[in-house]
Amino acid sequence: MKNFSRRSFLQTAGIAAGATAVAAVLPAFKTGTDKKDIPYDGKKLNIALCGLGRYAGYLADGLQESKYCKLVGLVTGTPEKAESWGKKYNIPAKNIYNYQNFDSISSNKDIDVVYIVLPNAMHKEYVLRTAKAGKHVFVEKPMALNEQDCIEMTEACKKAGVQLAIGYRLHFEPHHLEIKRMGQEKVFGQVRLIEVSLGYKTSDPKEWRLNKAMAGGGPLMNIGLYCVQASRYVLGEEPLSVTAQFGPVTNPALFSQVEESITWQLDFPSGAVATSSSSYNCQVDRFFAAADNGFFEMSPAVSYGPFRGRSTNGEMNFPDINQQATQCDEIAKLILQGKPFPAHITGEEGIKDMKILDAIYRSASTGKKVSLV
Repeated sequence: MKNFSRRSFLQTAGIAAGATAVAAVLPAFKTGTDKKDIPYDGKKLNIALCGLGRYAGYLADGLQESKYCKLVGLVTGTPEKAESWGKKYNIPAKNIYNYQNFDSISSNKDIDVVYIVLPNAMHKEYVLRTAKAGKHVFVEKPMALNEQDCIEMTEACKKAGVQLAIGYRLHFEPHHLEIKRMGQEKVFGQVRLIEVSLGYKTSDPKEWRLNKAMAGGGPLMNIGLYCVQASRYVLGEEPLSVTAQFGPVTNPALFSQVEESITWQLDFPSGAVATSSSSYNCQVDRFFAAADNGFFEMSPAVSYGPFRGRSTNGEMNFPDINQQATQCDEIAKLILQGKPFPAHITGEEGIKDMKILDAIYRSASTGKKVSLV
């Protein structure tokens, strides 16, 4: 399998389908909107990106392809980025903020949504500040550093009367909608075993993701969450317990604060078991599900694509999409229609994820099975 970094995932992705490809391909698992639900009259949702790191660049480029969203604002603590991004994306100076004057965004009627793409430890603060400013909130995963912070963030958004969405891009991706369908509709019978893993190599000691205070943890917090998500939505169940193990440390100097690799096993009510690994020292990107009467799998599977899959019935032939544009468009359509977000992208989903991630770390640290009920 080709070695992929997070950067190369996006660079190799095919940008082929429009914002409504998911709904068109799999209407039974669409988000609740499609091109028939909302006429396109040129109206767009105006988004400001808060934090201008690597993934914000992917989002900014995706928003250029968006049908229902427009990048109109920036929030950064780096003046050089404010200038260069402002020029690149034609952002007016009045829509560019820093972390000190951010709260004044409340009076800017040109901005509807703040998409928070900051280091994990800063998510809670800026979700709370965005909600207080009266703007809808998109926040990258993981939602926060722990379950309690997720609860507080969710409650703050409800109190402020704004909607909160987590950046679960794979919930809008055709291949993942298909494996969700096959698992939950038991196309090949009851799924008994899931194996899903994601990893890439990192070597930069200055990367904030290796700083526990900023990241909250290592690859589990960053990319392992996708593996947990896939297991849950393919089965349509919540796990009962987890057993986990930290992987070997091959570079103790680089991984002095966060885990280098971690493996875990989730037990589900149906009797299914999901085994997963996430790593910062291994390129892996695969999904496999074994059911009573067949299988389905993908590789690449959980990254930025392009995804490739097959099942007992043959190849999966779905378009390669711009995941960022599609995710933003599907959520934007709901806001433009005045509809609530589906549960699987809300703060409640973020709370469920963090409960599981907390338990995985607890099990790996103690060597004991941890109950989730």
